Amino acid sequence: MKRMIAVNSNCYHGYSINDAIDGIASAGFHYIELTATKGWTEHVFPTMQFDALWRIKEKLADADLVPFSMSGHCNLMDQDRIPDFIDNMRLAHFYGCDTIASSIGEAHIEDKAVLTDEEVADQISTLLPYLDEYELDLVLENHGDHATGMTIKGIVDLINSPLVSINYDTANVIYFAGIDPLEDMPGCVDQIGYMHVKDKLGGKGDWHFPALGQGKVDFPKILDLLEGSGNDCPWSIEIEFTSDGPKDLQEVNQAVKDSYDYLKSLGLII
Repeated sequence: MKRMIAVNSNCYHGYSINDAIDGIASAGFHYIELTATKGWTEHVFPTMQFDALWRIKEKLADADLVPFSMSGHCNLMDQDRIPDFIDNMRLAHFYGCDTIASSIGEAHIEDKAVLTDEEVADQISTLLPYLDEYELDLVLENHGDHATGMTIKGIVDLINSPLVSINYDTANVIYFAGIDPLEDMPGCVDQIGYMHVKDKLGGKGDWHFPALGQGKVDFPKILDLLEGSGNDCPWSIEIEFTSDGPKDLQEVNQAVKDSYDYLKSLGLII
């Protein structure tokens, strides 16, 4: 089953988008998820000057990297953040992305609003015309208080649109909920439209996300589950190291290359 494999530029948190493009391309990848996460990784961002955004677009083309998705995380429970998310959708469209990802709440700053699942679904439904206009699919990541795929599935089912599905993060379910992804994924696999493929060491609350194949997430079994369900959703690699972060850029580049080699060993990269 053909599966698109990308690298999230957030692997290069603390480094520049140019560093990310160079490292991801050098490792052998051809797809990238651009990160526009307020207060965390703003590799591309709506407030950047147009010429800067355009130079990034040109550098991606020169590196033969296709920006097919964007991490545009906003608190979708907060009405004040909805215009920011619409700006991120416009930015994703500018880069030719097919997909935009967000958690329900903020990814790395404190939530200023909390809603019920029904209220969240209603608020996200107001974004459907924009998704249609900008030719985007919205994938909702399991994160924070919405840590399991089954929780996100409930919201996706309420929205009931082909434009909205689950972005399943294989390590967040462990970090936030202490649940193995293989216990959670079977109940929501049909609604998974995208994945942040992230490995994990330690248990709940332990910030340790190494290169793929160096943690305890059983990716071969996850792959078997997806393929057995006929799910060929894209994968985007995310490496977040420890709470101390990587020691230098070389460590990030090596982790990205190690992840490439691991996926190649699984037959996902030829």
